[in-house]
Amino acid sequence: MAITTCIFDAYGTLFDVAAAARTAAEEPGRDALKAVWTEIAEDWRLKQLQYTWLRTITGEHVPFWDVTKDGLDWALERQGLSEDLELRERLLALYWELAPFPEVPKMLAQLKAAGKTCAILSNGSPDMLEGAVDSAGIEEYLDAVLSVEEVGIFKPARAVYDMVGARFGTTPDEVLFVSSNGWDAAGAAGYGFQTVWVNRKGEPTDRLPGRPHHNLPDLSGLPELVS
Repeated sequence: MAITTCIFDAYGTLFDVAAAARTAAEEPGRDALKAVWTEIAEDWRLKQLQYTWLRTITGEHVPFWDVTKDGLDWALERQGLSEDLELRERLLALYWELAPFPEVPKMLAQLKAAGKTCAILSNGSPDMLEGAVDSAGIEEYLDAVLSVEEVGIFKPARAVYDMVGARFGTTPDEVLFVSSNGWDAAGAAGYGFQTVWVNRKGEPTDRLPGRPHHNLPDLSGLPELVS
């Protein structure tokens, strides 16, 4: 069946999660951050994801904003910057206005021009996602922004992927699910979606039951893939 609906993960897929630390590091007086911002960005993202998985396993769900703050606190402590509360608040503020990857607006515009339904399905809290979408200026291309807060569990739980069919009345084979997270693309493939892994770092495929159907270095080639 032809793809009618393109569903995107948000953080790391449409929005550059390293942008907050990179932007702050470029500001005057941030010499300590400038020396370690890449490590902080990587640790922040890793811990953010790890905490979603662990909370799903233990059944101790909290909004994504909570694990985002917890992940940052871990990353700052590792670099000896946990006492810089002003830096912490600046980094958290910047996370609400993450830059999209450069190809995102054009890619979404092409998909909409081709008649595709486009939406976000994200671990992000609704208010976080609203801020990111507004800041990126991509609201006009999206038919919905779906948050896991509707079901109270993080991806890759099947209940999250169920939200797509419930919202759009689609069958899984009508849906192309797009994520920069290999584990998310694998989970969606196991669910029955067609999947694209946006493998920006050229990493090996995760050894999981589901395997992404397509592997792209960025999102620019996506419209051609579904044409």
